[in-house]
Amino acid sequence: MSHYPPSIINLIKSIAKLPGIGEKTAERLTMHILRSPRKEAERLSNAIMEAKEKVRLCRRCYGLSDDEVCKICADSTRDASLLCVVEQPADMVAMEKSGAFTGRYHILSGVLSPMNGVGPDDIRMGELIAKIERSQIKEVVLATSTTVEGEATASYIAEHLATYPLKVTRIAS
Repeated sequence: MSHYPPSIINLIKSIAKLPGIGEKTAERLTMHILRSPRKEAERLSNAIMEAKEKVRLCRRCYGLSDDEVCKICADSTRDASLLCVVEQPADMVAMEKSGAFTGRYHILSGVLSPMNGVGPDDIRMGELIAKIERSQIKEVVLATSTTVEGEATASYIAEHLATYPLKVTRIAS
């Protein structure tokens, strides 16, 4: 890589910091960007900056949105009595792509992981309880991963929701 000018090395290193992108892939992407017309590179740069400036967390579900409330939470045709708890915004997108879920969501932004110092306050547990207490939710679907941490998180949530008059189910994996 030392044969490249500093500006190219900087771009390769920056791209390689993205998850799942190694140095070879970063180099290929850099070469693609450099071969592309200037307008394409500007579009990519502008799209990145626009996303960084506009995207925020939905104040209701904590999903990604350009607005204060995401399209799913703003949709009055969704079943407000059904709440699906997922780990990350990408999990909500996957559920939506399946077309099988018609309720609303609560995104934890992680799972319990005592080894990594992640506790209930770090996964929006308080916000989940508050949402349940102020809503007409009749069923909570736990759609966390089947990892040890995902299962522990689902068990923890189910245990804490046991005193509420609602049904708690675990999504089939």
